[in-house]
Amino acid sequence: MASEIQPHPQARKPCLLNKIDAFQEVVSSAVIIPKEDGVISVSEDRTVRVWLKRDSGQYWPSVYQVLPSQCSCMSFNPETRRLSLGMDTGRRPLHSEIDPSSCFCVPAAHQSRVTVVLFVLEMEWLLSTGQDKNFTWHCSESGQQLGTYHTAAWVTGLQFDVETRHAFVGDQSGQVTILKLEQDSCSLVTTFKGHTGNVTALCWDPIQRVLFSGSSDHSIIMWDIGGRKGTAIELQGHNDKVQGLCYASHTRQLISCSCDGGIVIWNMDVTRQETPEWLDSDSCQKCEQPFFWNFKQMWDSKKIGLRQHHCRKCGQAVCGKCSSKRSTIPLMGFEFEVRVCDSCHESITDEDRAPTATFHDSKHNVVYMHYETPSNECSDKTST
Repeated sequence: MASEIQPHPQARKPCLLNKIDAFQEVVSSAVIIPKEDGVISVSEDRTVRVWLKRDSGQYWPSVYQVLPSQCSCMSFNPETRRLSLGMDTGRRPLHSEIDPSSCFCVPAAHQSRVTVVLFVLEMEWLLSTGQDKNFTWHCSESGQQLGTYHTAAWVTGLQFDVETRHAFVGDQSGQVTILKLEQDSCSLVTTFKGHTGNVTALCWDPIQRVLFSGSSDHSIIMWDIGGRKGTAIELQGHNDKVQGLCYASHTRQLISCSCDGGIVIWNMDVTRQETPEWLDSDSCQKCEQPFFWNFKQMWDSKKIGLRQHHCRKCGQAVCGKCSSKRSTIPLMGFEFEVRVCDSCHESITDEDRAPTATFHDSKHNVVYMHYETPSNECSDKTST
């Protein structure tokens, strides 16, 4: 299905434009064809279809191709009209024009399922990752492998910055690795670890130089890479694994989708706050009651130990009695109510609770999302 994001901040909820119901199997990926009112889709039925809107308002497949195996991922470049596909059992990316008669396979790129493919027009590179824990890049013209990097866990997310030639690689361990790519070699720059679950989606904004990572822990983290401040902003707005991320730079809105069927549009044009680190303590930092592992204080005070909690606003270790309240803290990324200590709850105003995200229920498990950058003639659109 495709939806349109309204350009004004006060009306950010997506509106359904069209819905295509013509598949017997799960749709792995779907991308919008700019300026043609069309969509390219790949499905687990091993087909690639190019849907163009007819005068009747209906979408019909103009190209139908049966693949040698199931396709697990797709990347489309509108300038060259080249389509890059990742095969499940073929263990290789397929690089093709929209015309299926002109295509070639990159041989033996991976030893297991291809998870992400990315075509970089400026470099004429085809980047790919797989469950074999390998990140590789090939020449898109010849298919020759230029280099490879072995990660600690199998890779589930990939983004690339053309200006600095940095590749951002997210993996099953919850780690994001930054690599500096050369023509035939790469070097490790740094790694980020902020998720408790595996990284499931990455999105790079080359203008603000910010990286967004989604995870199976239901959270999104915004990493400030260009600011060189090490800032990491956490966003909590999903009830299940985050499956896709897109960023609309002209409106500064982040779009996320999840297994829970939710599509969330985050207003990033606000000054957000980092979530505090949780403090360690043997007793409640409000009432000084001992926690249940503090045997000495329990014995001295003749009191039973309490369970430890943490205030999401200040990070202090508190007992349940001193943190009995719940509140949303949108500027800290908490669009749902979370535990806060009583003193922090009193300090949060109604203005502080004003939401910074809008929510839309697609009523289906969303497995992939693609965003079309708007032109002067059309609004921005998202396909899911």
